[in-house]
Amino acid sequence: MGLEEEIQELEDEIASTPYNKSTEAHIGRLKSKLAEKKEKLEQQASSGGGGGYGVEKHGDATVALVGFPSVGKSTLLNALTNAESETGAYEFTTLDVYPGMLKYKGANIQILDVPGLIEGAAGGRGGGKEVLSVVRTADLIVFLISVFEIDQYDRLSEELYKNKIRLDQDPPWVNVRKKGKDGISVNTATGVELDDETVKAVLREHGYVNADVTIGEQIDIDQLIDGVMDNRVYLPSLVAVNKADLIEPDYLPKVEDELRERDIDPDEAIFISAEEEKGLDSLTERIWDELGLIRIYMDKPGRGVDREEPLILREGDTVDDACEKLGGSFDERFRFARVTGPSAKHDEQQVGRDHELADEDILRIVANR
Repeated sequence: MGLEEEIQELEDEIASTPYNKSTEAHIGRLKSKLAEKKEKLEQQASSGGGGGYGVEKHGDATVALVGFPSVGKSTLLNALTNAESETGAYEFTTLDVYPGMLKYKGANIQILDVPGLIEGAAGGRGGGKEVLSVVRTADLIVFLISVFEIDQYDRLSEELYKNKIRLDQDPPWVNVRKKGKDGISVNTATGVELDDETVKAVLREHGYVNADVTIGEQIDIDQLIDGVMDNRVYLPSLVAVNKADLIEPDYLPKVEDELRERDIDPDEAIFISAEEEKGLDSLTERIWDELGLIRIYMDKPGRGVDREEPLILREGDTVDDACEKLGGSFDERFRFARVTGPSAKHDEQQVGRDHELADEDILRIVANR
């Protein structure tokens, strides 16, 4: 029996096994075997050669436009950036990855128009593996779906999940530490419903014989496997609904209901028309917010505050992160910094490397000569 047949057999057994406490450990073992066999099949496929899409990351952040063929990604890219991605009213117009640069609030945000995903992309159909490898490197995923086909979201998100991309969630709090003897010991936080035998069954299927396992939050079997395999990518996402200019007012409630069915708040989705360039300001602002970018205005000796070309950092970044991005010899020469703005208690506050910066702070680095 080949790997694909074994995978299908495991999927069938999982689907036919009722889930309850008495079957939990068994299902955990089956799902672990399934994950390992899918990993092996993927490795076999990648070793067979064939190129991917080599896209070099540029700018302050990278956004991947994900959508089915002919949903309007190329048109949107051209409207947002300086790119010239070929457009056409037929499927598979885009046969390569086209990057463009969105300039917003002083930041350079790389937008990638990837070839339209089709069902089975995670399994390699339509060059899907190569497309998904590009998506995994992005900082944010923008789903572009047609206002007349909201169910496209289901298929797209499923393909990303199969390719180990987890959307809008944090990595599970699972820590596995190998040891030399004494088998597998499990330590779980209060409220964790997975029993120890289930956890041990999953660990054994992944080759662990002696290990200390700590689970710090309520998770399910799939999240446990994600935490053990440790090769998942966790990315934020947002949904843009294209061709909104073509719908009649009485059709809008149906669209909103279909979004809610997929746990998408209609007020959080961005309704746009890439063709008519409507709603793009709202989309750009949401991209900025979801990326968590902040502007830092550098106070340069003898030249004053530079508000034209801010230093672009991420929420939570510190003075140390600013020094690292500035490069040069700041690391060795740094004495202290002065900050004026939202993160400072007062103007010209003297701070150290660990001071957390905020959007539109003014930063002056004081360094040894």
